[in-house]
Amino acid sequence: MGAEEKRIQEKDAHQKNWLHWGPYLSERQWGTVREDYSAQGNAWEYFPHDHARSRSYRWGEDGLAGICDQYCNICFGVSFWNGKDLILKERLFGLTGNQGNHGEDVKELYYYLENTPTHSYMKHLYKYPQNEFPYGHLVEENARRNRNDLEYELLDTGIFENDEYFDIFTEYAKADAEDILIKITVVNRSKDDATLSLLPTLWIRNYWSFKERPLKPIIKKQMGNEQTYVSIDHHHVGKYNLYFDQASKLLFTENETNFEKVFGAQNDHPFKKDLFHNAVINNKYALATQKQEGTKFAPLYNLNVKAGESVTIKLRLTDKTLDDPLSSNFETIFDQRVNECNDFYKAMGKQVSDEINGIQRQALASLLWSKQYYNYEVEPWLYGDPKQPTPPPERLHGRNSNWKTLRNHDVMAMPDTWEYPWYAAWDSSFHCTSLALVDPTFAKKQLLLFTKEWYMAPNGQIPAYEWNFSDVNPPVQAWAAINIYQIEKSKTGKGDIDFLKQMFNKLALNFTWWVNRLDNKDNNVFEGGFLGLDNIGVFDRSHGIPGGGHLEQVDGTSWMALYCLNMLKISLDLALEDFTYEDMAIKYFGHFVFIAEALNKRSEEFIGTWDEQEGFFYDKLVLPNGQYTPIKVRSISGMLAMVAVFCIKKEVFEKLPQFAKSVDWFKKYRMNTLKYPVIQEIGENDNLLLSLVPNERMQILIKTLLDENEFLGPCGIRSLSKKHENPYTIDINNVQYSIDYEPAESTTSLFGGNSNWRGPIWFPMNYLFIQALREYYSYCGGNLKFEYPTGNNNAMDLKEISNALSRRLIKIFEKDSNGNRPVHALHQSQYADEHFKDLILFYEYFHGDTGRGVGASHQTGWTALVANLINEMEEK
Repeated sequence: MGAEEKRIQEKDAHQKNWLHWGPYLSERQWGTVREDYSAQGNAWEYFPHDHARSRSYRWGEDGLAGICDQYCNICFGVSFWNGKDLILKERLFGLTGNQGNHGEDVKELYYYLENTPTHSYMKHLYKYPQNEFPYGHLVEENARRNRNDLEYELLDTGIFENDEYFDIFTEYAKADAEDILIKITVVNRSKDDATLSLLPTLWIRNYWSFKERPLKPIIKKQMGNEQTYVSIDHHHVGKYNLYFDQASKLLFTENETNFEKVFGAQNDHPFKKDLFHNAVINNKYALATQKQEGTKFAPLYNLNVKAGESVTIKLRLTDKTLDDPLSSNFETIFDQRVNECNDFYKAMGKQVSDEINGIQRQALASLLWSKQYYNYEVEPWLYGDPKQPTPPPERLHGRNSNWKTLRNHDVMAMPDTWEYPWYAAWDSSFHCTSLALVDPTFAKKQLLLFTKEWYMAPNGQIPAYEWNFSDVNPPVQAWAAINIYQIEKSKTGKGDIDFLKQMFNKLALNFTWWVNRLDNKDNNVFEGGFLGLDNIGVFDRSHGIPGGGHLEQVDGTSWMALYCLNMLKISLDLALEDFTYEDMAIKYFGHFVFIAEALNKRSEEFIGTWDEQEGFFYDKLVLPNGQYTPIKVRSISGMLAMVAVFCIKKEVFEKLPQFAKSVDWFKKYRMNTLKYPVIQEIGENDNLLLSLVPNERMQILIKTLLDENEFLGPCGIRSLSKKHENPYTIDINNVQYSIDYEPAESTTSLFGGNSNWRGPIWFPMNYLFIQALREYYSYCGGNLKFEYPTGNNNAMDLKEISNALSRRLIKIFEKDSNGNRPVHALHQSQYADEHFKDLILFYEYFHGDTGRGVGASHQTGWTALVANLINEMEEK
């Protein structure tokens, strides 16, 4: 067992809290719903980036390459100034949803390079221009562009030409759970010398301006054994010291709002949150150096970095009092943690190329860096705080007002710490599936968190995401639970049955909420709004259906069938350990059969959603008068029915006789009435296949899935068929609705315009399809083969096809023969540079024809599934 594995073991056994400190400091707190106290819920406008340096936050903090304790009481991050910018660089800059031509977007260049599950070693890279940062130009150029234009990114401005920039590496190494060594290395990539003001910044989250608190925390200057340092005394967290290399100046202020700057009101004192900004930019240090204590502190280093050289600053945040904190053992500890990090990833790496293992390592590091502290308690947010003005009355009936029981106060794996600095319920399930590769215990706790009474609503609904907790994300928690269980079992040889029981019991409540909430006619064909797929339809499925009717969604029914099958899988695993769960297995088996019948059957009383002539599942618009219209969009919504498949092995029937008896009953009595059986017994074995899609339809859909003129792209499965390059149009009540294949950025304004399910490649859906193909293979084996691609005359079995699809997805991040990665297709020349060539960004989604990255540039949350694909590759 390696050193990192031992730390994980200590963490899991509660012997040492290695997770007390971590990368939990968000990269954007401004512009979030929880900081929005406006009447109409205009989050972006109420708390913009320009306020962030001057205004204290209520629900969290943000910073660059930062860390904090698990409740974000004490924070540390890096700040700097190149001598030319108009503002001190303390946090990331980006466009709001209203400013971007494709929605919000961070306009910075940074990379997560290393991280371990206990955060014993972390490494972050920020690329900082030496010339004036083009804040205004980025805003103006993106405003000039429309939805048919590309987003204008920082690399497009030319600011990095001639290598006139700094690489700023921030590294953390834990000597112990409460003893953190910090190195900040500034590398001058220019051919000329350059200056930089560096401010490693320590601050206390502000509670005292909002709530009555008995004690105000304090950071205070101390003199030790020829060593100047600061002490931190926090009544919640304890006492710590921050040691640092000798600095040019020591700056102190308070983490409090500058009312004069933000609101035009008089300040009670001059020591406000933005004092360091004023001191550095205007070279006026009198106030900032006057204080010897405060709630925000930074040692200032005025660096002159020679061309091509580097300067390193050392710090140490610890609960110990040390005589020589930055001594020779400082580097020894760092070297140990780096080596231990290497050993950890080497031990879990596959016998594949260093290139592939490097992709997996950066993906997992990025995922671990995305763990953030998240605080949002709806009731006090609605009614306000004792020391603040009462919020406008409109809030009591506005966004999230019916979620008064929701109290979030946890470290969570976020989709993205800038664009999505809040959880989304279905995103989190995919995050946890990837996190299970390195830290199954954390993954299990994350997933269980959503089932706790302070998250889950009393009616069983799981909160969706901050902008609208009541929206309906796809119910993939049971899928994630069984995946995490199986990943841990493959790693340790033993599955966590108690975890499955905890998840199963709470998800049974959530399953009931879905059944009662989103089945308009009680016919097991479900509706449900956008279901995570945003703008995949011809109209916004979340905000009213044209004609006042309802939409019977293939993806709604498919998600519920998948949910049902995963609850069946869990109950069968539990029943093998505890017979009392056998009844629940029978219940979910029967429920799945009813759902599958509803999706597939045709009769005079009910018209299903399968189009026999076109060989595809289409949504159906049902009008109030009973008339219906198929919405003939060939999207992964219709293809999603394929993912609801489960092969039950004969051993299960042998060990669970009551379950076997019930299945026999269905086969004898229920199946006689079905034109399209969903209990399939193909082949010579005694296994049983449950599939939402009957065999003949499944084969039609797989051929369509693997057709390069439809869904199969060079880098994975597209979200919309390429056939819609000829737009699909439908008239509903004399209103024209249309959709066409858009392989990259969306040209519609639905959901802010920064999400596109009309052509690009999305990793979670591809992963579900790959799993489904493997499940079919586990039943059919090599007996069932398809052309890959369709029409190619190259027959492959489903296992071979699933591996081939995995390789297409992994290829997005892999260098080709020219050294180019598809993900960076728009900036190939920049990424050919020696200081860029090994850096990878994990975007939200990818161009349907080229694989280039699109959307949020750090959305490792679910794109980290590439790590799972690599982990499941067959070793050569």
